[in-house]
Amino acid sequence: MNKVMLIGRLGRDPELRYAQNGTPVANLRIATDESYVDREGNKVERVEWHTVVVFQRAAENCANYLGKGSLVFVEGSLQTRKWQDQQGHDRYSTDIKAQRVQFLDRRSDTAQQPGDDATPRHAAGQGTRQQNRGSAMDNQTYADDLGPAFPSEGSGMDDIPF
Repeated sequence: MNKVMLIGRLGRDPELRYAQNGTPVANLRIATDESYVDREGNKVERVEWHTVVVFQRAAENCANYLGKGSLVFVEGSLQTRKWQDQQGHDRYSTDIKAQRVQFLDRRSDTAQQPGDDATPRHAAGQGTRQQNRGSAMDNQTYADDLGPAFPSEGSGMDDIPF
């Protein structure tokens, strides 16, 4: 079985392109983190970066409604690609081919999510995540309801590099 499920935050805005046959393809860079205590009793926090490839309408939705820092759930499978660098050496990269991307950030009164007849984020000129998430008070209440998205958020530490 080849199945991947992860929850993480985008490290940058989605990159949308179109294949030669016109199929929309979006690349997402997603950070997940974990923390643990090592044998010496030191707290260790680690960030892992994942490249996710999304196709078809889901790719366009990601490009229109997600931005750097957006929280997403991705379900898919691992896919390894072989390519050659400029020197002709074989290189490999392993990506996650998304079958489902779920947007986890809270909807606000001013910015709606796909399926709500909303104007896409980029088309409306809403470039920042804060504009899409509502007031700080709304965000705090929402965060209290769900708990922290990452262990480091629960401890008040912000070690995610974006």
